[in-house]
Amino acid sequence: MLVVDKPAGLTSHDVVAVARRVLGERRIGHTGTLDPLATGVLPLACGRATRLVRFLTASDKDYDATIRFGLTTDSYDVTGNETSRSGLQPTRDAVTTALASLTGSYRQMPPAFSAKKVGGRRAYEMAREDQAVELTPVPVTVSRADLVELNGTSARVNLTCSAGFYVRTFAHSLGEAVATGACLESLRRTRSGEFTLAQAVDMAGLTDGGCRVETAMVPLDRLLSTFPAVTLTAEARKRVSHGQEIEAAVSGADWIRLMDGHGHLVAVAKPGSRPDSLHPAVVLLYN
Repeated sequence: MLVVDKPAGLTSHDVVAVARRVLGERRIGHTGTLDPLATGVLPLACGRATRLVRFLTASDKDYDATIRFGLTTDSYDVTGNETSRSGLQPTRDAVTTALASLTGSYRQMPPAFSAKKVGGRRAYEMAREDQAVELTPVPVTVSRADLVELNGTSARVNLTCSAGFYVRTFAHSLGEAVATGACLESLRRTRSGEFTLAQAVDMAGLTDGGCRVETAMVPLDRLLSTFPAVTLTAEARKRVSHGQEIEAAVSGADWIRLMDGHGHLVAVAKPGSRPDSLHPAVVLLYN
């Protein structure tokens, strides 16, 4: 894994394209899209790590968001077309009350200008053509929404939220809750699952390549650290490398890391077809 501090103005795909060229590796994918407006933590799965993307994208995220009041746009951020302007400013009490109402688990409607697919097409493509976009609310969780600063027409909010959460929609909903209208002014992702800004290399470091990228790489063996681990015998490792179940007892876990005697991540397993057995669902190392 390579964690990149994405700058504003680039898409997540732009960063992937640069990484592919610099690293000489075609198998690179990101673990959660950041809009061009947004900056911050963009973890890139490289090579065999791409097989773990489904686990990494499911992690929660931390954001530092600046929300502008008195203005709404069609994209719910400042890059969109203006749809209303009230010029109103909310009170601190109104903002803190609204933030509390937007904390917890609920269903969130994705914005029309999103990468969600509707009938095989991206929603943003339809929205740009002024076509009706019918999206379905998705379950999300906001475990933290702290007001850091309120300065006239804008508020700075720190968020911890589940995967699939749209901070742009959150900003729009906050504007509705305080009756001023609002849109997202800036956004910085400070954490994505187990990856933070402290591990990130900036675009200059990425394009320069060399030791900065090498030292920033996170090895497979350090991934999915929240999953319980089972150390394999030589025979069990051989069975796992062929995708065969092994005898092992791990209770209460949906996914388990299978490590060899040297601490290398061999596979990710789930409970097997028999009691006290594990099935290697994603095999990373082979004989």
